[in-house]
Amino acid sequence: MLHQKQLAFIGGGAMAEALLKGLLTAKLVEPQQIMVCDVAQSRLDYLRHTYNVLTTVNGCDAAGQADIVFLTVKPQVIDDVLVTIAPVMTPAKVVISVAAGITIDRIEAKLGKAPIIRVMPNTPVAVGAGVSAFALGQNARPEHGELATLIFDAVGKAVAVDEKAMDAVTGLSGSGPAYTFLFIEALADAGVRVGLSRQTALLLAAQTILGAAKMVVETGEHPAKLRDAVTSPAGTTIAGLHVLEQKGVRGTVIDAVVAATERSREMGQLHGK
Repeated sequence: MLHQKQLAFIGGGAMAEALLKGLLTAKLVEPQQIMVCDVAQSRLDYLRHTYNVLTTVNGCDAAGQADIVFLTVKPQVIDDVLVTIAPVMTPAKVVISVAAGITIDRIEAKLGKAPIIRVMPNTPVAVGAGVSAFALGQNARPEHGELATLIFDAVGKAVAVDEKAMDAVTGLSGSGPAYTFLFIEALADAGVRVGLSRQTALLLAAQTILGAAKMVVETGEHPAKLRDAVTSPAGTTIAGLHVLEQKGVRGTVIDAVVAATERSREMGQLHGK
């Protein structure tokens, strides 16, 4: 699907690097099919030397030569970017935006009939283990959904959603890595508290979270069923779970996701959502 397609990344930050690295690693494209545009020449030099991709400081040139245009810039500069590339956009070009809080309608208003795909990836795309929710614009067709799935499966998993769910996605999977890092840190601190070295405790904690998540994804079982399989009568696990339930950990996590979702909505409104 990406054979002989030219890709342009408008913005060469961490997300752009994670995506182009994933595409190259999966051998979906060759380096000469990718052009990155950024205002920082030092960043372009790094990407060119590291991945052998093409680079430019001219966003209009990059978008003009591309079949697929990635908007990998901060939301506060998105309007300037859209104005810059609008003259070279056509209905034949596909636009994939990862600009947080920027709606499809807002992009379509500037770029006309081009098919728009809005994506909310999370930071583990940097290690090929992210999850990315995407929504299609009114000019997009089913094959554009297949394109988004192909691209974002290269850096983890892709999930199609209605655009109205994007704030919830942000609150759960967008912010979720931070919640998980906090839990890993807490597990490691607990390990140190009961006598483990810091290095050993951190490794045990991180690998435990990784393994548990992999079991959920690969078995397809409900987490409660997997939890029950670990929980022996009058054993150690139920003693620990009892404390977590007493302290309201489940409700606290739910409240955190709700708060992050509400904040995402607020930020969208601030950016002209």
